[in-house]
Amino acid sequence: MTNVALTLNVLFALLLIWAAVRDVQTYTIRNQLVLIVAVLAVPYWWATGLSLWPDIAWRIGIAALVFALLAIGFYIGMMGGGDVKLGAACALWFAPMGVFRFLIVMSLSGALVTLAAVMHHRITQKAGKTKVPYGVAIAIGALVNLTQRFLNHFA
Repeated sequence: MTNVALTLNVLFALLLIWAAVRDVQTYTIRNQLVLIVAVLAVPYWWATGLSLWPDIAWRIGIAALVFALLAIGFYIGMMGGGDVKLGAACALWFAPMGVFRFLIVMSLSGALVTLAAVMHHRITQKAGKTKVPYGVAIAIGALVNLTQRFLNHFA
């Protein structure tokens, strides 16, 4: 991995952490942050030597599928629009099997984040619907997947 690719991975990780923190604080993920995550995938592809066809085409197509899948979650009220966009932007960074791993970890951590949000809502006895900062689960899924490149030499 080149220094450029490594630097972009670090930036990606920092942006994910920032998105998670802001989602906990405000329950929103800003479009500008999602755009930066998506746009930084392009120089990452270049730095890692991906070819336009089929590598980059697959990543864009799978990211579109992730967007469509998460949009269903938005439609039924499970997540916000920023969550949908961030999930799709994260998918741009991973190979097809990596996206699968990302979605699994995101879903499992999402269940834990939701459970924690429900418990917090009940303990504090807040009125209204429980808000879930799903950006935390998205960040966990992407960060776990990102660290596989460095910690799991068999991945």
